[in-house]
Amino acid sequence: MKIAFVPLAGSTMLTVSFVLGCGGDSKPFGTTGTPPTPSSTAAPKHAAHGTGPHEGAVADWGGGKYHVEFTVDHDKQEATVYVLGSDEKTAAPIKAKDGKLLLSIAQPAFQVELIAAPEAGESGGVASKYVGKHEKLGIVQEFAGSISGEAEGTPYVGEFKEEPHP
Repeated sequence: MKIAFVPLAGSTMLTVSFVLGCGGDSKPFGTTGTPPTPSSTAAPKHAAHGTGPHEGAVADWGGGKYHVEFTVDHDKQEATVYVLGSDEKTAAPIKAKDGKLLLSIAQPAFQVELIAAPEAGESGGVASKYVGKHEKLGIVQEFAGSISGEAEGTPYVGEFKEEPHP
């Protein structure tokens, strides 16, 4: 009796591809404690976002409803994430669950809890700026990873990748 491994392997790969999906749309983040990982082969539905208004890497968050911009200050070992509107330029204050977002960096793998740091005029538990510190943010490199959080009861995750500065 022969056992056909090829169809099983093919269906397993198809299942894995289906489960992982292809980037572009923001997906709810897991609760397992495992950081979401960026897909290196997925083509986003939207054109490349480029550099944000704070000179950071921009990611889609919510199918275009929101965008998040990742910036890092290596000297301070600090990351700042800005929540932007659909235009990718205007601050979009959100009420994040517990006032926090989660930054997950792929290489070297680590996570940073980002705490709300409301800008002038933002009150009532909403903020468009979130800040966190980690010693590995002091590494001078282009970071890639994801930013996840829950805004107004809806979970979001967006993947970003810094590009070298000219």
